[in-house]
Amino acid sequence: MSRYVDPRFDTTFKKVFAEHPDLLISFINAMLPLEGDQIVQEIEYLSPELMPPLPDIRYSVVDVRCKDKRNHQFLVEMQMVWTEDFKRRVLFNASKAYVTQLHKGEDYKMLEPVYSLNIVNDTVESELPKDQFYHYYQMVHACDSNNIIKGLHIAFIELPKFTPQTPVEKEMQRLWLRFLTEINEDTRKAPDELLTNPLTNKAVELMEEWGMTDVERYLYERDIDSVRIENAIIRGTKRHAMEKGMEKGMKKGMEKGLEQGRKEAKRETAQKMLAAGFDKKTILEITGVDVTRLSTDG
Repeated sequence: MSRYVDPRFDTTFKKVFAEHPDLLISFINAMLPLEGDQIVQEIEYLSPELMPPLPDIRYSVVDVRCKDKRNHQFLVEMQMVWTEDFKRRVLFNASKAYVTQLHKGEDYKMLEPVYSLNIVNDTVESELPKDQFYHYYQMVHACDSNNIIKGLHIAFIELPKFTPQTPVEKEMQRLWLRFLTEINEDTRKAPDELLTNPLTNKAVELMEEWGMTDVERYLYERDIDSVRIENAIIRGTKRHAMEKGMEKGMKKGMEKGLEQGRKEAKRETAQKMLAAGFDKKTILEITGVDVTRLSTDG
């Protein structure tokens, strides 16, 4: 009987979708409202780094980034810990991917759509019905939702609201959501429905514990610790703010603490990987940290 790891963490999510284009294509088509010639047939992986056009603009990294043969870009993120700032980060990243398509002197008509697909292991829209887990955003006219400014497409999917019985529009969407919600370290036997589909079966096999390398196991356990730390920071910050009546300052302090914690964890991992003999390119791809900057950034 197989033992599995959880595909929702950074390392394992990337192992499935950042290394296997057939799985990513299926996932994108299942999760986004694509029809007809919009359906993705082929992809080219792009660097997950969203480099700023100017040096003083914020640098950012997404989990998976690719484009199809029409140059439509897709940003895919798995978020284990939800904060309100995540929405702003998603908009920032999607907007950056959109505007950096053009080089000096090029025409605006060359701009192609950017799709931001965000899987969240938390409740994002708590005021909406409990079974409404899919949220799709576009720029629409305030009085006429059919009047759309095309360019940015943003989707949020709340995993806690999904169950195997939840009605969904696409069969593959249901299978992929079952994969993300039912395969974890407590799973002893994967659902037959996932094993009979070639794509989800492949993804399930990638999550078998015995197939992990020592590096993948180390990074996976680091991811788990990072999520635990972030959750502890959020709980502690909320409790402290409630006790002191500092609701206004709660959000700012929480986001600052989380951001600093993430940076320190990534820098520490990068330093350990460098000491272990990993090349700088591999370290950058896995952690998002440029080790050549460590000595200058302090």
